[in-house]
Amino acid sequence: MHILILGAAGMVGRKLTDRLLADGRLGNRDITRMTLQDVVAPARPPHASIAMSVVTSDLAEPGQAAALVAHRPDVIFHLAAIVSGEAEADFDKGYRINLDGTKHLIDAIRAEGDSYMPRLVFTSSIAVFGAPFPDKIGDEFLSTPLTSYGTQKAICELLIADYTRKGFLDGIGIRLPTICVRPGKPNKAASGFFSNIIREPLSGHEAVLPVGDDVMHWHASPRSAVGFLIHAGTMDTAAMGPRRNLSMPGLAATVGEQIAALERVAGKGVVDRIRREPDPTIIGIVSGWPRNFSTDRALSLGFTTAERTFDDIIRIHIEDELGGNFVA
Repeated sequence: MHILILGAAGMVGRKLTDRLLADGRLGNRDITRMTLQDVVAPARPPHASIAMSVVTSDLAEPGQAAALVAHRPDVIFHLAAIVSGEAEADFDKGYRINLDGTKHLIDAIRAEGDSYMPRLVFTSSIAVFGAPFPDKIGDEFLSTPLTSYGTQKAICELLIADYTRKGFLDGIGIRLPTICVRPGKPNKAASGFFSNIIREPLSGHEAVLPVGDDVMHWHASPRSAVGFLIHAGTMDTAAMGPRRNLSMPGLAATVGEQIAALERVAGKGVVDRIRREPDPTIIGIVSGWPRNFSTDRALSLGFTTAERTFDDIIRIHIEDELGGNFVA
């Protein structure tokens, strides 16, 4: 089996690569080849026992997607995108990367002909939903995004569902919760503070909280995100019918509950490194985000529940990223 990961240099892409190499299989098939693509060179895993290709390219440039698809990967994980805050700040760049790149990809798959139908796993976002919201967003709630990023993801969802309906590919879109706690440095995602207020204090650094403690959001750990992707790459998509996009399980928590969990896990000294500094721009963006979900359809299709408490999310970060230690 040949697996192509687009956006492989990103955090989730790196973790997915590591998990697939550790497993050596996807479903009931051995992995014999992997191609890792991104606009910056993905790190080549050392000591990989299978054929590995690393490609540095811009999926939005004409011809780049076709060159990748020409090798006919069996499963394509499409993680490539620019994040929400950047897509909102740079309208043209957001549509070029998040929409045009995806359109080039699915058109390249179609151009390979009827004998080629790969599984395409697309990472969508809960940003496809816009306010006003019910207490819990169910599987029948309409997709009415209120940001450019959410609009770009929603358009891609529709395209992948239609190309699947026409028999050009076997697509599935998974709407990931906000992945928290993200390792690494702060990025331009408007949601970045959800991770920052946990990650930075645990490392001994100050973090800025731009919103109030009452802000609620939908979260899952990086470990859960990788699990969602792997299940999407192996599940029987026939059971989905024509509705090819799913909201993933997660955990609803307020910022105040996040901070309380951090204090339980790491102590008050760590929490004291959080500095409150309201940001009207971030507050405005967050006010249009979904807060809580009912994901019965995903659960019925075999996606497992994410973490049950925010304490669990913090402990996973400490275990997976900090070697079991933090700065008290």
